[in-house]
Amino acid sequence: MILHFYFARRFFTSFMVITAVLAALVMLVDGVDQARRFADDDVGWDQVLGMTLLNMPQTINMILPLIMILATVALFIGLARSSEMVVTRAAGRSALRALVAPVVVALIIGTLAVAVLNPIVAATSERSEQLTQKYRSNGSSALSVSDEGLWLRQGTEEGQSVIRAWRTNSDASVLYNVTIISYDAEKGPIRRIEAESAQLSGGDWQLTGAKIWPLEAGVNAEGAAEEHETLTIPSSLTVERIRESIARVAAVSIYELPEFIRQLEQAGFSTRQHEVWLQAELARPFFLVAMVLVASAFTMRHTRFGGTGVAVLASILLGFGLYFIRSFAQILGENGQIPVTLAAWAPPVAAIFLALGLLLHAEDG
Repeated sequence: MILHFYFARRFFTSFMVITAVLAALVMLVDGVDQARRFADDDVGWDQVLGMTLLNMPQTINMILPLIMILATVALFIGLARSSEMVVTRAAGRSALRALVAPVVVALIIGTLAVAVLNPIVAATSERSEQLTQKYRSNGSSALSVSDEGLWLRQGTEEGQSVIRAWRTNSDASVLYNVTIISYDAEKGPIRRIEAESAQLSGGDWQLTGAKIWPLEAGVNAEGAAEEHETLTIPSSLTVERIRESIARVAAVSIYELPEFIRQLEQAGFSTRQHEVWLQAELARPFFLVAMVLVASAFTMRHTRFGGTGVAVLASILLGFGLYFIRSFAQILGENGQIPVTLAAWAPPVAAIFLALGLLLHAEDG
């Protein structure tokens, strides 16, 4: 157990050091990118720094497999150079037993990434998107899905409008049972519109079966109401922006994702992307374990054999290859070409068996 704790401490130390180095590098690059994005807007350096810090958890969560590979490489290269791995093997401990501690630490880190880091990423991503809209378009649009249907907010030269629809078609281009409340910055609500359907086309909402009620003081709203078979009102939204807002699954916590999927199904949207994301997040700890096993398969060797650089490069390239296969499988799952469970769980399981095969092939006793 003492040796297991020693390997675990060495691995965790390498993980934290590499995470800190990459976090500093990411902050520098993202800070420059944020300054460039908001160069034409009235955004100060403190706000740019805030946006950079909000993007940090999402970036770290994205590069976690790479950090795991580099931490494993650093651990076993260090043990090989100090001959500690040679002494461990000479004492009769096999390579697989030496991997128990790093694998357990990777499993714990992966579990914490799902249970703790995922909600943090969701909160910071949502806040970052809100600030981006505020800085660039004065918060002109927003989207949310609830049990009451689909909610949108748009801003035009005429003022702000809140749109609620009970359901939509699969590509979010047509809304059904629509209610639109228009607001004036000084007067408050000024108009209410109800329509059977609303289609977004060419920068306008094309309403069908619409009825308008003026919401002005001293005016009988029902008496002054107007009905239109078709009605066109301007919009700052596009179908692409609505789809992108719904597709931002990273902005939804894993604890809220099952309920969000149910609400999307009720609203008429396809939920395959969200289902694949949920299963992929649950499989994340096992994928990080696979990264540890892949990296160790190439680096658990003495430095006197030479070829250390090639081994390190091979482990990183194989890790990137497995990450690409995982992303490709998720795309196939989102498109409905393979089952959701297969898309999320097959890559990490296959990667673990591949790495174990490499380790057993190299095992000499």
